[in-house]
Amino acid sequence: MGKIKTHKASAKRVHVTGTGKVKVFHGEHRHNLGHKTQKRKRHLRSSQILSPAMTANYKRLVGKD
Repeated sequence: MGKIKTHKASAKRVHVTGTGKVKVFHGEHRHNLGHKTQKRKRHLRSSQILSPAMTANYKRLVGKD
């Protein structure tokens, strides 16, 4: 019987919490920060919880289904 391989690119970008939610960090916070407002950069530092529809997709990719 074959096994499902973990999608490593997705596994590096998402983290599954203990309750099964998928936590991701915002993009757009690596370069070209000079023209972004301080408020925008501050909000990009935090993480977010994915929607239930996207959670099912990422949990299948990461192998936490």
